[in-house]
Order: sequence, then C-alpha cells, then structure tokens
Amino acid sequence: MKPKLLFLILIQLAALQIKAQTPVKRDTARVIKEVSVTYQADRLTPVTFQNISGKDLKSKSTGQEPSFLLSETPSITVYSDAGSTQGYSYFRMRGIDQTRINISLDGVPLNEPEDQGAYFSNYPDIINSVSRIQIQRGVGTSKNGVASYGGSVQLFSPNLSDSAYTTIGLSYGSFNSHRAFAEFNSGIKNRKAFYVRASQLYSDGYKYNSSNSSQSVFMSGALMYDKATYKLNVLAGHQQNQLAWLGVSQPLIDADRRTNTDSNERDNFTQCLVQLQASWHPSRSSTFQSSVYYTFLRGNYDFNQNSFLGLPGTSELYNYAFQSNLVGMFSNYTYSKNNFNWTTGVHGNTYQRRHIGSVNTAGQLYQNTGYKNELSIFSKVDYTINKLTLFADVQARYASFDYHGDVPFTKMDWYFINPKAGISFQLDNNFVLYYSIGRTGREPTRNDMFGGNDNLLADSLGRPVLSIKAPEYTVDQELGFRHQSGKINLNFNLYYMDFKNEIVLDGKFGPNGLALTNEIERSYRTGAELTLSYKINPHISLINNSSFNYSRIKEQQQTFSPILTPPLIVNQEVTYGTKQFLLGLSARYQDQSFIDFANSSQLNHYII
Repeated sequence: MKPKLLFLILIQLAALQIKAQTPVKRDTARVIKEVSVTYQADRLTPVTFQNISGKDLKSKSTGQEPSFLLSETPSITVYSDAGSTQGYSYFRMRGIDQTRINISLDGVPLNEPEDQGAYFSNYPDIINSVSRIQIQRGVGTSKNGVASYGGSVQLFSPNLSDSAYTTIGLSYGSFNSHRAFAEFNSGIKNRKAFYVRASQLYSDGYKYNSSNSSQSVFMSGALMYDKATYKLNVLAGHQQNQLAWLGVSQPLIDADRRTNTDSNERDNFTQCLVQLQASWHPSRSSTFQSSVYYTFLRGNYDFNQNSFLGLPGTSELYNYAFQSNLVGMFSNYTYSKNNFNWTTGVHGNTYQRRHIGSVNTAGQLYQNTGYKNELSIFSKVDYTINKLTLFADVQARYASFDYHGDVPFTKMDWYFINPKAGISFQLDNNFVLYYSIGRTGREPTRNDMFGGNDNLLADSLGRPVLSIKAPEYTVDQELGFRHQSGKINLNFNLYYMDFKNEIVLDGKFGPNGLALTNEIERSYRTGAELTLSYKINPHISLINNSSFNYSRIKEQQQTFSPILTPPLIVNQEVTYGTKQFLLGLSARYQDQSFIDFANSSQLNHYII
C-alpha cells in the first residue's frame, strides 16, 4: 500500500468518526470499557482462551518480562538470555515460537512485520500499565497484524474509569535487580481522564556480563461524550543490555553455570508507539471503532563472531543497526441485537526498516532496506438459538515484501483466506461445551527467506539466494468445555493442529548467530490443556495450569519430535489473600525437550 494512499484512507476514516458531541451527564465509564473489544472472545465463543485480570497482574508484577507471567498458563514455555526475568526473554505456545504468535495492544500489532517477533524488552515494565490480558491458543479469532498461527496474546491499556490513585513502587531482588516506578490515574473528571506511569529497571543478570538497564513511560488520556469516546495511548521505552544470547557448551556450564559466551557485546534500543482510538455509538445496537497508530524503532547490537565460533574473543565486533517506521490503521463496525452479533473490519499498515552492518575496525559494510505492507479485511458473526451458539469468522489478508540493497530483488506477494467456524452449547448457566475448526496461513520472515543473512546474498549469476519463499498453513481443531460456579473455575480442551509446509527450527545457525529454519513435509501438534482454580474458603485458593503435548514431524520417511516442545507442563499454586495481603507458593514441572532436529540433544526436565 502506498503511503499517500494509506494517508488518504486514514483521513477518510477519521472524518467518519469526528462528529460534534455535547457532553452530558451519563455513565461514561461503560463507554471506555468498550473501546477495544472487537477481537476478544467471551464465554460462548468456541475458541480456546484464558483471561488474566488486572488484579492478578498487579499482584504478580515485579517488573519482569511478560513472558514469565504468561508461562503460568497452559502450554507456554519461557527462557531468557541473561537467566533473569529482565532483558530479553522468549516464550513458545504449544511449542510454536513467538514469531508465529500474534501480539497486540488495544488492537495495535506489536510484532515487527519483517521478522514477525515482538520484543517486550523494548517496553520494560509494560505489565504495570496493562489492565488485563487475553490469551487465545490455536488460530482463535481474526486479529490485526501477523498471523495468529500458534495463538495470540492481547494486551489492553489502562482502565481510565478506575478511581483516582497515585502509586509509587520500589523493589529489590537477586543479582542487584531493582525497579522504581510511579503512576497516576486522575479518574474521570469533567468527561476527561488521564493516566501516566514511568519506570526505571536494572539488573546485573544471572550470567556474567548480562546486565539490563531500561526505562519506560506509558501515557493514556481520554475524552468521553454522550455517544463517542476518544483515547490516546503513548508508550515509549529505552533499553541497554549486555548481551548473553549465544549458546554455552555443557563443559563450561558444568564448570560455572553463570558462564556467558558473549564477553563484551552490548545493545541499545529505543521504541515508541502512539495510538489514537475513536469509538462511536450511533445507537444501542451499533458501534464504530477506528484507530490510527505509529511505531518507531531505532537501535543496534554487537556480535562477536569469534565467540560464536568458539574461538578466543577479540575486540573486533560486528554491529547491526536498525531503524524502522510502521504506520497503520484499522476500523471496525459491530452490530448487536438480541442474540445476533456481527462485526466487520479492515486493517492496513505500511512498514520500512533500514539495516546497516559494520565492523568497528573496518566501518560500514553494507546498507539495505526492507519494505513490508499488509492489508486485511474480516467479518465474523455469532447467533444464539436457545442454548446453541453458532460462530463463523473469515479473514482475507494480503502481505508483500520488497527489498532495496546491492542485490536485485523482485517484490514478493502472499494472499491468504483464513476461515474459522464453531459451535458452543450452554448446558446450564455454569457449563459451556464448544468445538471449532479454523485454517490460517503465514508468510515466511525475512530471516527465513534470507537464510539467516542480514544482507541478501547472490549466486554466481547475480540472482538473490532465497531459502524459504512459500507460506505455511495450519488447520486447527479445538474441543473443550468451560465450567464456572461459586468455588470452581474449570477450563479443559483438546486440540489437533495439522500443518502444511511448517517452518521449524532445524538446529542450525546462520553466519550472524541467528537460528535457522527449514520447511518440512508434514507435521502435527496435538494435546490437552487444563486450567482449574478452586476456592477452599474466602482466603485460600488452589490454582492449576497444566498441559500435555504430543507432536511429531515427518521428514524423509523419519519421525521426530519438534524442538523445545516438552510433553508435560504442570503449574500448581496455592494462595492466601486478604484485602491488604497476599501470600503465594507456586511450583512448576517441565518435562524434557529436544534442542536439535535429530532429537539427539535435550534439555532435562526440572522442577521449580
């Protein structure tokens, strides 16, 4: 999509929303809560999902990366570079990596379009300002941005309808880890509301030379009228890390578990996001929601090739620098009346990212720019007949990638039709049974296509060397039930995901240390997931989040287990709480998993 065309579309959509409104005395808090509900699932939606409330987030948030909180839910594994809860961390859902999980804030994609990864570390302490989270496992409902291939994680901005408050927090922990933050919420005054939070975090890291120093600011403000609400979110973060992402050999780990192969590499990244939302309610049954957003990223990181190759480190370092701009919009219309709900919407964005590679002794080696554009439309409907709810959702999505560098490149285009359908049956007010089936496709990342190279290589005839060009697909089936009563909240589901041309880690690494991928003939992932909470009395609760996974890859007449996909994960927690006090004890068991494609090396099981 051309930037000028996108700009004109944004102006048109904004014009549809801007209408003179006269403030009146009414319950405006209800309007605020409805600003971003388009992509969420509710108890009758036949998809597998889990909500994490703001109360739970506040009770457990210590400035850690969100991945660690997500890992307390079924089928999620997490690891970090530094061995601590700050800095770079990564999670996988059902063994599927983070580049294939849709992550958003109030509907704004947080995944970088080129590599499709989402880097929470660029927005440190973001959970401190998140009002709630919804996790959807499997293809779920249609979302903005990259494909919800393995699932999605939706973050929601501060609830401005809360009562006015001011909070100052200080914390200190292992390895000189500390956090300081302050936040203020004005509450609703004269149809206006404002929130701001600022944080400073630091940790030496568990590994040697793996410190993290980061800062962030989150501001949110709203204007509320009789039929319209306007909300502005501004999120900015800055981080400086000593890097610790290269692998460490087992003998070195045995000698000292805190060994860090990265000796003197550092990074420096700044990222900011601005979003303007508009919600208009022309009638009780109709809602228009529109949003424009802009994301800016700039930073760089070092790479010691000698350390990567297992050779003695030197002062000669490669440096990879990036600068990107992402501009987008989305607009949705929802009609709800009686037992019928229909939502349709459009989303588009344009993205460019400049890459510069250099060596500190030789200077700049290359410069190139990647361009990624996306346009999608979706429509979903659900209709309830007595105790039966029918659900259908279809998305048409277009994505393109272009490249300007020292190798000629022909723009690549991908087209996807992503249908989903399901049914849920409400046995009584507390029990819902559901089944759904959905199909979605996903284009390869830049790293997949370039074979791990930051600068595209050419063959002997000057043609670009591309490793993976074809998209991957999955058909996901979910069967489960939900039960909620006074003391018990139970969710259980079975799933079966059948893949075509799945792009998986093959255990190899590219010239810049990044993990490489390969397409495989056939693969599937299947399993069971359980979430159970039981209130023994008003103060004591038992919480269990467990999952079982059986997944296989079939390649060249052989069968393998996918990398980093443990068969069994159990999270068990017991809490004692009053209004002013919370005490919790949690335990996690994670089964062994393989770390290479041939299934010859593995991570042992563990209990924490």
